[in-house]
Amino acid sequence: KISKLNALRLSLFVNIGILISFKYFNFFIDNFIILLENFNFSINVTLINLILPVGISFYTFQTLSYTIDIYNGKIKATNDITAFFAFVAFFPQLVAGPIERAKNLIPQFLQKRKFKYKFAVSGARLILIGLFKKMVIADNLALLVDPVYANPIDYVGFPILLATFFFAFQIYCDFSGYSDIAIGLARVLGFNLMKNFNTPYFSKSLTEFWRNWHISLSTWFRDYVYIPLGGSRVYKNKVYVNIMITFLLSGFWHGANWTFIIWGGIHGMGLIFEKS
Repeated sequence: KISKLNALRLSLFVNIGILISFKYFNFFIDNFIILLENFNFSINVTLINLILPVGISFYTFQTLSYTIDIYNGKIKATNDITAFFAFVAFFPQLVAGPIERAKNLIPQFLQKRKFKYKFAVSGARLILIGLFKKMVIADNLALLVDPVYANPIDYVGFPILLATFFFAFQIYCDFSGYSDIAIGLARVLGFNLMKNFNTPYFSKSLTEFWRNWHISLSTWFRDYVYIPLGGSRVYKNKVYVNIMITFLLSGFWHGANWTFIIWGGIHGMGLIFEKS
């Protein structure tokens, strides 16, 4: 009989191993080759050209949270394998979240489905709002932003500032629009998903911004990375280290590229500055 600790280790190994294999393997190999070349070593390594499964970062994190919550005694393992796989691969939020918790979603699969007119209407309204954000605002802003970002050396001054300003609204309307569609579609089907954005651009600080932007991911990193590292209940310098580790990992989660790691580091430094 496998122990809870060994089950947790197996889950972490399998889930993180799959994520690294598909999303990060070539990044590590590329940087390892560059490091060796700096020391005048040369090796021939064949990179793996794998098709990245759609939404792998999202359902991997959902599965990890399920196992960790069981280990910590926050939930009990479900005996319904259909409910478990429905939780992992629930199609409205499979591609880009919100990243749901088993405590909220699995019990909904075990309930008898009843059509609720008002709930479905609110879901349809959210879908329309999400489509408007995505197709009307984000996609039209992309017509202005993409040419500048594709060839930044061809632009100087105001066009770059304007494209950056528009990009902030493009990415928000694109991502929050999808979240609205996912949450709305789930409501039409009778499921309640967590809110993923809460007017983040009205935040008064960077800390408040991250409480309101991509809430499901922010709370995931808070609960499964930041708090286990010690959170804010340790000495000040350790708090700063915990913040930086959390945001570097968050940046790396967004993409296998140094630019995302630097992006995470910038936000980590901003939060550290606010707390100091």
